[in-house]
Amino acid sequence: MRYKDFKGKSISTLGMGALRLPAEAGNPDRIDRAKGQAVIDAAISHGINYFDTAYSYQKGDSERFLGEALAKYPRDSYLLATKFYVAYSDDIQAVFEAQLRRCRTDRFDFYLLHCLDETTFGPYTDPRRGYLDYLLHQRDAGRIGYIGFSSHAAPETLERFLDIYGEFDMAQIQLNYLDWTLLDAKRQYEILTERGIPVWVMEPLKGGRLAALDGRAAEILRAAAPERSDASWALRFLQGLDNVQTVLSGMSSAGQVSENAALFDDPRPLGAQEQTALERASAALVASLGVPCSGCRYCCDACPAGLDIPLLIKGYNERNISGSTWKIEGLSGAKAATACLGCGACRRRCPQKIDIPEVMRKIASL
Repeated sequence: MRYKDFKGKSISTLGMGALRLPAEAGNPDRIDRAKGQAVIDAAISHGINYFDTAYSYQKGDSERFLGEALAKYPRDSYLLATKFYVAYSDDIQAVFEAQLRRCRTDRFDFYLLHCLDETTFGPYTDPRRGYLDYLLHQRDAGRIGYIGFSSHAAPETLERFLDIYGEFDMAQIQLNYLDWTLLDAKRQYEILTERGIPVWVMEPLKGGRLAALDGRAAEILRAAAPERSDASWALRFLQGLDNVQTVLSGMSSAGQVSENAALFDDPRPLGAQEQTALERASAALVASLGVPCSGCRYCCDACPAGLDIPLLIKGYNERNISGSTWKIEGLSGAKAATACLGCGACRRRCPQKIDIPEVMRKIASL
């Protein structure tokens, strides 16, 4: 594993994201302890020392599971990061104390304000709430090492946020070769680089979508390098960005850990011809993609109709691409898109800025 220096600490260039650990059958909010432990053990054995979770992941079970899974390892052998999400609670003190208990620790190495975007900008910058002051106090008390934020904000919102609070140690953004232009990740990366803020990458494979290409996009990359996996193209793209400190991958099996770790043992940024091929593949993918849902499930908690929105969108995209949906597990028994109330609560939660009610109308019409 390759490491990069961060303020005197050596941090693995591949980090473990704890949003997509294997779940128990029929219960997406409960991590399978045995399978999950195997993933964490594989990560440690491959030299990964950065673990990222959040208060909202699996409705809290991600933090609880990491607390259990990492307890077998010395506390100073890994770095633990979690986040406060104002959309789930406005009481940062209560959340922070609960997170320490869940994670079985007395400190977080990194602590982030979660999901900065146009809807959370107001609460996060409201001086009456004092969120940053609270985090600074906890850092002074030794209960937080470094303070950062994760962002799904437009570049303009990101700049406004940093104009108010510019002294962050790090930032975490959604960055992959598809979103480089699709969601203007390129400008977000440039803003942070210009301000000297190291970048942690989330969604490097866009929720797994970039790990299994088909159609014209796959043909382009196969022609350029037949032996290379789809995931390797996405991860090597990020290795060419100097201000990327760590790439977080939501790995769900020991095999995925091994495959990804090998790419960070021997990093090989894309050459000029490879970059051109990837740009062509990205354009082909955008043309055929359908709806760019990353499967984060933030929308589900906000949906009063109880729809499994990512599952419905996955079925819609698969139908657009292959003409059938039989491969989508659970789709036939899911509540139909016709139950959508069109209230827009989901749209306000969506990091991808998808007009979900409109998509549900399209799905319902099918």
